[in-house]
Amino acid sequence: ALGRPYVWGASGPSGFDCSGLMKWAWAQAGVSLPRTSQAQRYAGHMVPLSEARPGDLVAYRADASHIAMYVGNGQVIHAPYPGAPVRYDPVGMMPVSSVTRV
Repeated sequence: ALGRPYVWGASGPSGFDCSGLMKWAWAQAGVSLPRTSQAQRYAGHMVPLSEARPGDLVAYRADASHIAMYVGNGQVIHAPYPGAPVRYDPVGMMPVSSVTRV
């Protein structure tokens, strides 16, 4: 998925939006997630950011309008916005609203 383009409403594998990437990634492990970032933030139990582990979902902004996957070492993988490929970024790139362990 790394390097694939951002495509609004896409769930891969040729393109992704933020929640589509999370849904696709967890499906590779046999886990079904809801489709939207707002629903995905409630797809497990919340943990403090300081306890984040690889695979945890990181929701951004109070309305959970963006979501990423924690990969360790203070980094997430996400589909950021139109025109940008799936990439790694620092977990604190935007205000974190919650961390969910699936």
